[in-house]
Order: sequence, then C-alpha cells, then structure tokens
Amino acid sequence: MTTQQDLDFSNYISPFTWRYASLEMRNIFSEKHKYELWRKIWVSLAMAQHTVGLTSKEEVDDLKKNEHNIDINRILEIEKETKHDVVAAIKEFSEKAKIGGGKIHLGATSMDVVDNADMLRIQEALKLVKLKAHVILRLFANLIEKYASFPCIGYTHLQPAEPTTVGYRLAFYAQDILGALKQLHFVQNEIRGKGMKGAVGTSASYKALLTGKKSSVDELESQVMDRLGLKAVLISTQVYPRQFDYMALSVLASLSSSLSKFAGDLRILQSPNIGEWSEPFGKKQVGSSAMPFKKNPINAENICSLGRYIAKLPEIALENATLSYLERTLDDSANKRLIIPEGFLAIDQILITAEKIIKGLVINEKRITANLQLYAPFASTESILMATVKKGANRQEMHEVLREISMQAWNAVQEGKQNPLFDLVCASVKITHYLTINDIKESLDVGLHIGNAPERALQLVKQIQSYV
Repeated sequence: MTTQQDLDFSNYISPFTWRYASLEMRNIFSEKHKYELWRKIWVSLAMAQHTVGLTSKEEVDDLKKNEHNIDINRILEIEKETKHDVVAAIKEFSEKAKIGGGKIHLGATSMDVVDNADMLRIQEALKLVKLKAHVILRLFANLIEKYASFPCIGYTHLQPAEPTTVGYRLAFYAQDILGALKQLHFVQNEIRGKGMKGAVGTSASYKALLTGKKSSVDELESQVMDRLGLKAVLISTQVYPRQFDYMALSVLASLSSSLSKFAGDLRILQSPNIGEWSEPFGKKQVGSSAMPFKKNPINAENICSLGRYIAKLPEIALENATLSYLERTLDDSANKRLIIPEGFLAIDQILITAEKIIKGLVINEKRITANLQLYAPFASTESILMATVKKGANRQEMHEVLREISMQAWNAVQEGKQNPLFDLVCASVKITHYLTINDIKESLDVGLHIGNAPERALQLVKQIQSYV
C-alpha cells in the first residue's frame, strides 16, 4: 500500500493520489489493477481456446501460474522501445510464462484487452459508488423521519417565504439521490464490454482460428466473458461504444449534482444570518489563519468544488463518442485515461465527505424556531386574504391592505424588532370588519401552512427503505 511517505513530493502528484478518494477506489484505477485485469483477460482467452484445441493444458497452466507475477517497471521499460503499452505487457508476460507465452493474445487486438478491462473497472467503480450512496440515503432517511414535522421557514429567491419542514427539505435532496441511484442501476445493466471481436469488431481473426473447430465465435466469446463476469455488446467497432463512457459519467454528474445541491444549501443555512444548520466542526479544527473565530463550511465547499469538476466530464466523453471516426481513432485515448478514473475518484470523495457531514449535521432547532417566528407571520397573509374574501371582501382591495401592512411589518423586522404583523392586522378596521381576532390567530397557525409535507416526507422514507 502506498503511503504519503512513499510519494515523491518533488514531482507532480495528482490530488487523487493522496488527498481525495478512498484507497479502495484508487486501487480500482491503479496501474497494478489494470495489468491484473489484462492478465486475467489473456488467461481467460487462453482457457477458452484450450477447449477447442488452440492451446495446450501445459500452456494454459503456465499462464495461470504466472498470471499474478507482474513487473510493471519491466513493462514500462519495454514500452520505451515498442511505443505500445499492450505489446509491452504481452512481452513482459511471455518473459515470465516461458511455456505458454507464445499463445498470449492469440486472435486478439489491443482493445479486446484494454476495453474489456476498462469496462470491468467501470463496473467495479459503479458498484462501490452504489454502496456508498446507499449509506448516504439511509442517513438521510433517519434525519427525514426525525424532522418530518419540524417546521421551519422556507426560502425562495434567498428570501423568507412560507413555512416548510426540516424533514421535507431533506427529503428533496434524498429524492434526487434516489433518482440518481435508479439511473445508476440502469447504466450498470445497459453498458457492456467490447467482448472478443478483433481489430474492427467483426471477429474475423477468431473465426479464422476456429475454422474446422466445433466451437463458434460466439461460443468462444461467451466463455471468455463468462469467466470475466462481464456482458459483451452485440455490435462493436475496434472499441466498445463510447456512449457507454458518457452514460457512466453522466450518472456520476447526476449524483454529484444532488449532493452539491445539498452542500450548497447547507452553506447558506450555515451563514450566521440564518444559522439553522451547520456541518460538524472539530475541536482543534482551524477556520482561518487570520480570523480565529471562523467556522467555514469547508466540507460542503469541497463537495461543491468537486461537483463542478464532475459536471464537465460528460461533455468530453460525448465528444469522444461523436468524434471517433469510422471504426475508431485514438483521439479519445489520452483524455479517457483522465476522465474515467478522476470522475469516479471525485464522486468517491464527495460521497465520503457527504457521509461525514450528514452523520455530524448540526440542526439548530432553537434558531430554526426563532427564524420561523420572525418570518412565518408573513405567510399567513394569504390565508387572511382568502378568509376575508370568503366573508365578502373585495380580493384586490384586501390584497393592497395586506401588502401595506406587510411592508410596514417588514421594515420593523429589518430594524431588528419583533414582527408586528399580527398586531397590525388586528388593528386594521378593514380586516376586522370581516374577521375576528380568533380568525386571525388561526390564520397565523404554522401548522396550517405546511400542507401535507410531513406525510410526503415520510412516504419518501418508505421508498428509500424499500430500495436500499
């Protein structure tokens, strides 16, 4: 396992090498695991070819014996001469497997190995993302259940609006994440490896090898892919459809968008002027090198920052799919080495950070209630308006009366005073002509202004529990 002490800090090191993402996700996209998968594909191909007499038992046994005996430095040394990474890896494998080395890569083209290995890594990474997202959803479900009926002021245009509940607000983020997970499940089932189809996808090389044999090209491919645990696409060129990369990165962008929305809202709610939620802050954590009092939402900001990065990656993948001419061009290769691993590493870090935030999320109930008491009375003006009209008032006239009262009350709130809206409404002869004081009090009841939000939030909890 690579530690920080093993890193060469005099050279460029990607933040994903040591700062962001889990060791598990880094391992999936490590060079070591890539070569392990290449070896696994070569061995699987040789085993399938043994069933039709193209390789001997001794050759296959030799390949299996040396499958995990990989010298990456030797591969890179050979690549300096060959200028071809797959050929270099074949030569290094054949140096170890003296008996079976001559049959490595028989009938295959480079992308039979590279593309299937890449798809195996994508599937492994999607599985890890799914597991971590399930944890996030369960954490959200617990909070939603706890706060389903806890009222708070809602905000539109970053201005106080009508009341909602803390649980209902949390349910919005959870619903988005649940939707992204359903998309992820679809992508997992839809994307495929290239299979064993040769240079331009026609399987001509394999068909030539199997001339006079009882096995068909499709049967050979099925044997290999079954051993790999990967489905093969029906139609390929030299590569699997690059739309698959776009689909995978798009679902990562969808998930990161959902968590970035949560993190962005948390940043707003943590601002001192609102002060309703905050991310956990360690006892020895430093908020600012200059201002000792600062408690910055750095974890939420980290999510938003990485989320922006992920959002741009599908665009590159889509161009790769669009601009790969005819049976293939190589202009996707260099950026594909970056966008696929880094997309998954970035979402992995987002999930790690989100879990930490949600587990330690501070819900300031007293501040929430104080803000509600300050701003919720404004929401009652619509109820008062409707109540007066029911009693015979002119809707437009009452709207103007309530608008003037609301502006007067708002000015008082801006000056730091208690909200005088109730007293102003009760003092209005035009309103009390139609409504009693008790009618007005009932209109100010917060419970009348949250609709069926608690019930719907709890319905979502049930959906989450049945899914994860």
